[in-house]
Amino acid sequence: MFNHFNYTREATLGVMKGLDESKVDIQPEKLNNTLRWHAGHILVTAESLLFGFPNHSKNFPEAYQELFATGTKPADWPEQVPELSEIIEHLSEQKKRINDLDETFFNKNLPFEMPFGNFKTYGDIFLMITQHEAEHTGQMKVLNMIVNR
Repeated sequence: MFNHFNYTREATLGVMKGLDESKVDIQPEKLNNTLRWHAGHILVTAESLLFGFPNHSKNFPEAYQELFATGTKPADWPEQVPELSEIIEHLSEQKKRINDLDETFFNKNLPFEMPFGNFKTYGDIFLMITQHEAEHTGQMKVLNMIVNR
């Protein structure tokens, strides 16, 4: 379980470290989001589902929820947003915290219901988060090719 997550997170960080900060806010026509949004969304999704962000996790600013949660979009952002390097740092730190979770945690039943899927435990959610991250990392790869044309 951790091997797959760690491989995915390292791939995500590798893609992000190769991005040009001057292009991470370019939003091509007909696309809803930007590279910065995808990076922040990966972070916020994992944090909210595993650690209860923003109510029970204070590992990064609560404002990230309003910037990167599902349903948000860069068109609604204030002028000031986190630097890409800050998001990368939070993702690296989050990876360490996730790797510190034990089997007891992953076997616990969820205290909430997901609006989709048949997720019963934190282990189920962990697998979904890894798949979700891989999906957004793939979108970032394609979006990066588009903005660099």
